[in-house]
Amino acid sequence: MNWDRIEGNWKQIKGSVQENWGKLTDDEVDQAQGKRDQFVGLIQEKYGVAKDEAERQVDEFAARQ
Repeated sequence: MNWDRIEGNWKQIKGSVQENWGKLTDDEVDQAQGKRDQFVGLIQEKYGVAKDEAERQVDEFAARQ
């Protein structure tokens, strides 16, 4: 699924996001609002990974949706 569709369906996909990235709170996931750059930054911050690793994880997640 492309990111535009994920962003449009963010509320429905939110549960899958939290299953994948359990350290993220409801508020943090809501705050990202499906914006890819914000979401990547959030993963970097919470998991202490480099930007390219966070982007890889997000891309893999998007491909499974």
